[in-house]
Amino acid sequence: MARTYQQSGGTRCPPTPHQEWSTLKPCIPKGYNKVAAEIVNPRSDSKPDQDGGAEPLDSFDPVFALHRGGKMAVQATVPVRDKDDLSLAYTPGVARVCTAIAEQPELVNDYTWKSSVVAVVTDGTAVLGLGDIGPEASLPVMEGKAILFKQFGGVDAVPIALDCTDVDDIVETVVRLAPSFGGVNLEDISAPRCFEIERRLQERLDIPVFHDDQHGTAVVTLAALRNAARLSGREIGQLRAVISGAGAAGVAIAKMLVEAGIGDVAVADRKGVVSADREDLTPVKRELAGFTNKAGISGSLEDALAGADVFIGVSGGTVPEEAVASMAEGAFVFAMANPNPEVHPEVAHKYAAVVATGRSDFPNQINNVLAFPGIFAGALQVRATRITEGMKIAAAEALAAVVGDDLAADYVIPSPFDERVAPAVTAAVAAAARAEGVARR
Repeated sequence: MARTYQQSGGTRCPPTPHQEWSTLKPCIPKGYNKVAAEIVNPRSDSKPDQDGGAEPLDSFDPVFALHRGGKMAVQATVPVRDKDDLSLAYTPGVARVCTAIAEQPELVNDYTWKSSVVAVVTDGTAVLGLGDIGPEASLPVMEGKAILFKQFGGVDAVPIALDCTDVDDIVETVVRLAPSFGGVNLEDISAPRCFEIERRLQERLDIPVFHDDQHGTAVVTLAALRNAARLSGREIGQLRAVISGAGAAGVAIAKMLVEAGIGDVAVADRKGVVSADREDLTPVKRELAGFTNKAGISGSLEDALAGADVFIGVSGGTVPEEAVASMAEGAFVFAMANPNPEVHPEVAHKYAAVVATGRSDFPNQINNVLAFPGIFAGALQVRATRITEGMKIAAAEALAAVVGDDLAADYVIPSPFDERVAPAVTAAVAAAARAEGVARR
């Protein structure tokens, strides 16, 4: 049976190339001044067959020009210049290394790439704001994730798009692939399946398994919140937060804020505040209700926001201006939906002391790239068996500390291009892994 794909706005089958691109507008960032001809991809010599003489997309769109041929490739770390090199890199010399690893399996970390490479695994069911677009269409995102691992954390990563959505199938497939990797980054897998997939893989594997849509977002959010609290002279334990969205990111943020000592946090889904008295809760939301909402708030998101200190949006949709106005004086608004924040920054600034979004064209961007490269670099550095809550909190604290004395309302979180970020997060995560007893070196 052909797979059906879910996009924002309804169910559809994959369109033909003509249908897809006839309505596509070039996605060019504001201020982007490169033309397609300036972008050189080493594999861009291969041109697709053009029916009817149509001009290729990358002749006018720099985004497509950059993606021509893919964004990454495998590169050898040793030369193979002659037969002597060949005999060392491959047969017969390689047999000695294989034999040594067979006798001492832990040597695989020293004599292969295993300890320094991460699998970026998706099933293509929750890709950015596009929804369920399938494995092939998700590959550009997974390639992008892989090059961010390398660019910002020095970690090699391999994109793997699975053509299956069954939880058992995904778990079994990743378990069978795991011997080749030092860690697994789960990406763009829809909730609630993502929770079970991560939990089962963590139980079965002795390498870090990390769903970035959950934990990367949570780490950066906590870092920004710590600095916002510091700017206002408050402790995080004095704050009451409201999260809009009980999916992957919302649940993970709630857990991390509770772990970090937040005063109280309530989470709202489409039906209102997730509370123990609701009878329509899924198992994940039932668990969520058990450790959040100590104040026993019920009703709508707007009801919960009255008097709240923090709003964290990870669900999209629009929050009425009146609800933002009802928050406590000096509130923090983190409206992180892309491309349209739940509260536009111009509106939020009328009432909030600190405003953050998920967009790069506004200050205080909550961007996962601030977290996942350093988190995995630190975990791999010490060959951690898993990534603990303590390691994630250490990452958030290190990230917050990078801001230092430059702290300001429009600077509570550093830029991804700040070269201090990844080393700080890496060191903090490695130290936390050792302290918590999950490091193997």
